[in-house]
Amino acid sequence: MEDPEILTIEWEMMDKSRFFMFSMINSFTLRCLVYPLTVIKTRLQVQKPGKLYTGTFDACSKILRYEGFGGLYRGFWINTIQMFSGIGYIFTYEKVRDMLSRHADIHDRRLKGLIGGGCSSLVSQTIITPFDVVSQHMMVLGRSSKSGGVVMNPLNISVDQKKKHLIFAAIVRELYRRDGFSGFYRGYFASLLAYVPGSALWWMFYPVYSDGLRRVLPGWTPQMFVQCMAGPMSGVTVCFITNPMDVVRARIQVQRMNSVMQTFWQLWTEERMRMFQIGLSARVMQSLISSFLLALGYETLKRWSVHEEYKDKIRW
Repeated sequence: MEDPEILTIEWEMMDKSRFFMFSMINSFTLRCLVYPLTVIKTRLQVQKPGKLYTGTFDACSKILRYEGFGGLYRGFWINTIQMFSGIGYIFTYEKVRDMLSRHADIHDRRLKGLIGGGCSSLVSQTIITPFDVVSQHMMVLGRSSKSGGVVMNPLNISVDQKKKHLIFAAIVRELYRRDGFSGFYRGYFASLLAYVPGSALWWMFYPVYSDGLRRVLPGWTPQMFVQCMAGPMSGVTVCFITNPMDVVRARIQVQRMNSVMQTFWQLWTEERMRMFQIGLSARVMQSLISSFLLALGYETLKRWSVHEEYKDKIRW
């Protein structure tokens, strides 16, 4: 009797050093590809009424017109530091799933994904929030015209577009001057409210959609195709559920609002039902791309990292 096919590659099945090396490469590549959409989404989320941008494509065209291609990568290098938190994210996710199987006798992939995804996001947000705060301030300091006015300048720092290397230092100094160390964790609680449920739900929906697709697709369908379809489906589902909290998080961190409830109420007062769709198209596009690449990269690197004894039980 043949051994059953392995649908999920577990922690103990992999060469850890190879897995982490591939994870870093995958994380950096993913950031390079989706970062422009992150910039666009952030600017749409934090702009006030009387807006400069009317939507995703309008924002993209104006950034390219007034700032050039580099405007879509404003704050990129400080943001790439977050790729190290990506390693912590994946390690936590895999380790929590492993512990749930070993010590809590939990084997339901949906429940393990829900708990593991939430825990990994908690660890990741604790590491990356300071870099996220700084990079978002850099993202919004774009020009609104060729002559030079900035899109938004919440910290009122002196901006010289020709000396971009000084902008990072100016933002860090001003954040510390105003709020001390806590300024770098502004919006931390809002980030947890946005990202922890989002991560937990993504990893819960991922096996749900994977199993659903396997039931309706022919048996010969490649496993990687199924997983690369399930990833974007999970991502879009999570976008619609968590978008309002993501807008609140961005406004707290950039516009320096004082609380989640105050920001939520102001957002409702200004936008009413539109608050549920602010920056949503950019976020959905970002999520479609990032979720596809995450599923593709994550499942590929797991297959590359698996021990020899399991390779014949895993279908590509």
